[in-house]
Amino acid sequence: MFELSSNMLYVAFGLYLAATVFFAVSITGRKFKNRSGEEKNKSALLGYVSAILALCASIAYFALRWIAVGYAPVSNMFEYTTALGIAMALAFVIIYPIYHNRYLGFITMPIVMLIIAYASMFPGEAQPLIPALQTNWLFIHVITTAIGQGILAIGFAAGVLYLIRSIDFTRASKKVKAIEFIMFGLLATVAYIAIGTGFGAADYTAEFSYVNEFGDEATMEYYLPPIVGPNEGELISEQGFSPVVNLPDYLRSDDVNTLLWSFLGGIVLYGGLRAGFRKPVAGTIQPLVSRVNLQTVDEISYRAIAIGFPIFTLGGLIFAMIWAQIAWTRFWGWDPKEVWALITFLFYAAYLHLRLSRGWHGEKSAWLCVIGFALIMFNLIFVNLVIAGLHSYA
Repeated sequence: MFELSSNMLYVAFGLYLAATVFFAVSITGRKFKNRSGEEKNKSALLGYVSAILALCASIAYFALRWIAVGYAPVSNMFEYTTALGIAMALAFVIIYPIYHNRYLGFITMPIVMLIIAYASMFPGEAQPLIPALQTNWLFIHVITTAIGQGILAIGFAAGVLYLIRSIDFTRASKKVKAIEFIMFGLLATVAYIAIGTGFGAADYTAEFSYVNEFGDEATMEYYLPPIVGPNEGELISEQGFSPVVNLPDYLRSDDVNTLLWSFLGGIVLYGGLRAGFRKPVAGTIQPLVSRVNLQTVDEISYRAIAIGFPIFTLGGLIFAMIWAQIAWTRFWGWDPKEVWALITFLFYAAYLHLRLSRGWHGEKSAWLCVIGFALIMFNLIFVNLVIAGLHSYA
């Protein structure tokens, strides 16, 4: 059952790739007329069908893994990040029939693939739940949060689409630098996946002994060559070399090391593309989305956030506080992840206020959509992995 669930995820990834290709072709592909004389884009239809099939395979993976491990598969980084990608795909499949915007599919499907591929870099083996997670609140809190964030991710995709379409890339500006930073972040993720896959295929590991945040001696394995090492770390394996610097005990040095490799890989990949195209990376995409209706994309981003925000609030704050009260006898404790969940909530609340009361539509709204999802990913990746806290087990 467990192996079957993994195979279903591979199938889903392949179908998401097919959907990406079909939506890419649909942007410049030929149209045909149905019996009513209405123009239809066959490639876009195939892309949407592929997205539906991919979502079905993803849900099958989720259900089969749940049956195999005996608990909701959202207990670690591999499981949760995969669930986030599935939630984004679910939101797209629901939204697409309303707007029939193939450009949104062209942006959304690669992001879903990137999220799932990033998840695959974390250990995917089933592990027994720690006592704190052995409760029904695990799936109530985490699945609701994932669904909310998946819908908010559609707002991000629409916001990126709006900005790529509307920004003038022929002139150097802060807007161009900002959207290029987003492109760099996406390319750095691609680079990390490639680097991690390469070293994984080479079976690279380096083991360190170190002193953790509790003052106890422990060991830590690295799967990428160490640029930074753990607190008072000492290499104890034959493979590997001494790091340039050791980090303090409140930072997860192996995850910081991974982020550094991602950054370096992103510089190489982004620099290569920038030099090859001789223009901003987002600027090379702009001609493909030149026919995007900005008003429609703006509406999609707003509606996605208007729906995703209350769901995220319910799962990420209200259910989380109820669970915290049950597990730790306090509903709030200023844990780093709790703080950033609150920051994310306040940011999206401010977005809706500015949108509805101050008339922040169009480009201003798109930038807020992008920043909001950046906060979500910062909480998921940096806060969850690098900063030691009560949620570090995730």
